[in-house]
Amino acid sequence: MDIRCRKTICKYNDRYTCKAKDILVDNKVVCSTYEKGEESVQDVTKHLFEREPDFAPQRDSKTLDIKCKANCLFNHNGKCVSNGITLNSIKEKPYCVSFLKE
Repeated sequence: MDIRCRKTICKYNDRYTCKAKDILVDNKVVCSTYEKGEESVQDVTKHLFEREPDFAPQRDSKTLDIKCKANCLFNHNGKCVSNGITLNSIKEKPYCVSFLKE
């Protein structure tokens, strides 16, 4: 599973890859695992044509538990079954932009 996150001020963000043990996406499609920390890397994904971002290696999905409370197509009994998720830095909240309304 590919977990990408643009919330670069989260303490779990390592070069756009989430390093949290568990992730919880709440019923408002927001990552509840988010904890503010120091900015790990400047968000350059908005300017992909100017400079390629430095991504951390993809995580093994067997070591990550993604729980989901959202009314989403990928939510199966409270667990995310998507091949990957992306969390965006829209405003202040880390929204799951892989969300597809059921």
